[in-house]
Amino acid sequence: MNLDNLTLKYIQIFMVVAVYWVISILTVFVNKTLLSIDKLDMDSPIFIAWFQCLVSAIICFILSRLSKLFPNIIQFPDGNPFNLKTIKNVLPLSILYIAMISTNNYCLKFVDVTFYYVGRSLTTVFNVILTYVILGQTTSIKCLICCFVVVCGFFLGVDQENISGSFSFVGTLFGVLSSFLLACYSIQIKKVLPDVNNQIWLLSYINNVYATILFIPLLAFETKELSNYSKLTELKFLLLMIIGGICGLSIGYITVLQVQVTSPLTHNISGTAKSCFQTVLASFWYHQWKSTIWWFSNCVVLVGSAAYTIVKNREMEKKYRSKTTYTRC
Repeated sequence: MNLDNLTLKYIQIFMVVAVYWVISILTVFVNKTLLSIDKLDMDSPIFIAWFQCLVSAIICFILSRLSKLFPNIIQFPDGNPFNLKTIKNVLPLSILYIAMISTNNYCLKFVDVTFYYVGRSLTTVFNVILTYVILGQTTSIKCLICCFVVVCGFFLGVDQENISGSFSFVGTLFGVLSSFLLACYSIQIKKVLPDVNNQIWLLSYINNVYATILFIPLLAFETKELSNYSKLTELKFLLLMIIGGICGLSIGYITVLQVQVTSPLTHNISGTAKSCFQTVLASFWYHQWKSTIWWFSNCVVLVGSAAYTIVKNREMEKKYRSKTTYTRC
């Protein structure tokens, strides 16, 4: 690879990582704005989740139709969301999906963005537990120590939020529940992907179509709030809702793209660094000045998460090399 190609490769990696950061952080801030009482006075987390799923489903549908009209320009996997076999395979995943994004919205509604990462930091821990319970796979002592560090950072963060007077038990509870559901979703998605020929975009399309339909009965719980809300047709509100839907769809694609141009390890490190930057940015954006110990709790969670990623990656590489050596023998 010559110097020019190497330079182009690094520019591509930088651009992909930068776009991932922007979309991911923008998604959090847009949803927090929509869910903040002092901003838009919108007390309907389920409606916001439903609308954004609807936007994502419509975008995928349009791309699917355009790919048939202009196959040389737009490529989108072909598939029927209402095939009985597809419904049977994907529906359980979609139920998990709506539960995950609903609890995530409720978490974001009640907690500050500065605490959002810590409040949802137990995903790795739940992933380890569920991997053992569901798949029967054990985890090394080093990884368990990293998980213990994350748990310590989580409880220290909760303690500091309580001391600062901004702690929300309900928001933290939803954060923990969202972390658990995300871990379940991550395991389930690995099982479902082969049923859609490992097509990420197709699964996203089907998932959002099902979620849009499944959310409709749940909207009944927010009928009173929606009927009394006067800003449903305001341009600012609709624009933020559409941006949130586009970001929600884009984050799935850009996550896969980041893994492809870098590696799973780099992606996880990038996500950890992004969360750190997001916390600092939120602190300045919302003028929330925290204590040294509060920042230390965030660092503990970040270090524990990053260490787990590195240790797990090394173990997987070692396991892969062992299998390769065994095969050659």
